[in-house]
Amino acid sequence: MTWAATLAYGGKTKNEPIRPGPLRPANIMRNKFPTYKNGSNGIVIKLADGSEISPLKEVVAKETADLLDRRQRLSVRELAMKFEKGLNTATLLSKEVKWRQVALLERDILLKNLKSVLESLRGQVTGKTKDEIEESISMVEILGVQLSKREAELLQQKEEVTKLATSLKLASEDAKRIVEEERVNAHTEVESARSAVQRVQQALQEHEKISQRTGKQDMDELKKEVRVARRIKMLHCPSKAMDLENEIKTLRKTFTEKSADCFNLLKELELHKRLKGNSNPVFDLEGLQCLGSILRIVSQNGAPMDFSDISIQWFRIHPKESNKEIISGATRPVYAPEPHDVGRYVQAEINFGGEIAIAKTAGLLDPDAGLLDYVETLVRKPETEFNVVVLQLNGIDQPKESVHVLNVGRLRMRLCKGKTVVAKEFYSSSMQLCGVRGGGEAASQAMFWQPRSDLSLGLAFETARERNTAIMLARRFAIDCNIILAGPGDKTPW
Repeated sequence: MTWAATLAYGGKTKNEPIRPGPLRPANIMRNKFPTYKNGSNGIVIKLADGSEISPLKEVVAKETADLLDRRQRLSVRELAMKFEKGLNTATLLSKEVKWRQVALLERDILLKNLKSVLESLRGQVTGKTKDEIEESISMVEILGVQLSKREAELLQQKEEVTKLATSLKLASEDAKRIVEEERVNAHTEVESARSAVQRVQQALQEHEKISQRTGKQDMDELKKEVRVARRIKMLHCPSKAMDLENEIKTLRKTFTEKSADCFNLLKELELHKRLKGNSNPVFDLEGLQCLGSILRIVSQNGAPMDFSDISIQWFRIHPKESNKEIISGATRPVYAPEPHDVGRYVQAEINFGGEIAIAKTAGLLDPDAGLLDYVETLVRKPETEFNVVVLQLNGIDQPKESVHVLNVGRLRMRLCKGKTVVAKEFYSSSMQLCGVRGGGEAASQAMFWQPRSDLSLGLAFETARERNTAIMLARRFAIDCNIILAGPGDKTPW
């Protein structure tokens, strides 16, 4: 420092004597730099008593805690705004730290200047004044140490603020990215909703047009029917219409009675012809002549017959070609017709003592009412299950306690008991399927199934209708596979 600066600082000329007394306080950034006051021992240095500024770490921690606490209650956009606000706050705090560093540098320069001035004055004074100057120099050194500590704290706070600013910047960028993604997703959803609304509006418009067109057609048809009804009402009186209905009912009833009488007369005529041309016993078939029933050979005079020494063979006869087709295996006095027999005559030839007697149905075998429609309904399903009991396995009788499940599908048939598969075969030309032809009281409920050449099964269903349904359904699926399922010896397709 120059001599002029020393004279200016002391406020004395070079020739004026220096009087002992307290030094004048330095003008250093009031409220931020320690001031000097008079004390009992001379100059006393005391830090400023101004308002204390909260440390930067506490301010940043408070802001971060507030953001974390309110994160759950903020939307994505508000969260992004908060992150930007926190980033701005961290930037301001970083600037404040820089300003404090600048202030510390200025203080360091001022302390160095003050120490130089005091050291220069110490060589010029003596006595008590010199002691006071030395005490002031020691206090300045203490103040320099305190300022160094404060500078280290500020550097540490600067590093923390920098880290926090970086994290807040990254968080702000993430928030902006999330906001952008949400905006894109919302835009996509809005577009999809608009397209859905447009489709619904178009569908409603089309439905309205169709409804108007259909309503107009229905109205035209209704008007036409009303006109026809009015014309009929004008042409016919109510009493005449009622008389015609009653007359039609009477004619139908009479026709039914006459048909029954004619059938009985034809049967008696055929019976008389047999008695006249042959002295052998005459046989007849007892039972309903329809699918699901049992036909039984009985004597015409009602006398009991012993069929143990009589050979019997059943045939089916086509109504147009009149050719007989033997029913292989049907050699008992009892026979249960199967779906293959519907629309044909069924005839039994009884051979006793070298003479042959014939028992034939009076008409064609009738189908079971509603069975065909029921089968057509099941055809729409991929497969149908039936509960059955295995009567015979390869001709050997089986216990009738266990219940099996027969599955009739579009491509194959499967018989299983629980998880155990007894038989499973695709439809093929080697497969045979028909009703049981061995007779018995349960013949109408039993079915013969030969999946392959080395396996044959006799199955009993719960009802005769289920047996016939299973046979018709399997044959229908087999026809779709270009396979004809028939019984042993059957040749004529149905």
